[in-house]
Amino acid sequence: MTSDSKIFVGLRSTKKTKAASSKPLGPKCQWDGCENEGAHRAPVGRDGEGLYLLFCPKHTKEYNSGYNFAVELSDPVVARYQKEAATGRRRTFGTPVNKPSEAPLPSSARSGSAKTINARKDAEQRQREKAQLKQRKLKVLEAKAFETLGLSEDATPEEIRLRYKQKLKMHHPDANQGNRNSEDDLRAAIDAHKILKLNGFC
Repeated sequence: MTSDSKIFVGLRSTKKTKAASSKPLGPKCQWDGCENEGAHRAPVGRDGEGLYLLFCPKHTKEYNSGYNFAVELSDPVVARYQKEAATGRRRTFGTPVNKPSEAPLPSSARSGSAKTINARKDAEQRQREKAQLKQRKLKVLEAKAFETLGLSEDATPEEIRLRYKQKLKMHHPDANQGNRNSEDDLRAAIDAHKILKLNGFC
């Protein structure tokens, strides 16, 4: 049987295809002396944004291991840039530990959780509002409400609630056999408590 026989028509030599595949199909590697295909991009450098060199996988790894974007910058400048990049270029403020106005956090709550931060802000806001209420002069309806409940202007929220409950029990129609005067006093106490509650006294 010869190689020209009909049996060997479908078989071809692989020597020619190997020789053809050894040549790079794409662009050539830009590493000096390398004849391989350069399909992997590597950045040129600091002043060449958008420009790339093409290397084979072996030389890409070698190039990247010695690559330094900030070759002209000093170490302190690079360190400052890395620090700013890590914090998002925002100034960070430490929280004072010995500040008396802050309530201690529960051990189960994380210090940075949104729930804890909001609770702390709410507590601080309430303290500020109480201080403002004490400083400002009382309005006519507020002063009348304190007078109706029989309290002084510097009464605490607990005292206001306690006095309101006492007035409800004292002027309830069941306790006064349906006396109309008692009902008017009851309505006055309820209105006074509403005014104080709406204005943040209790």
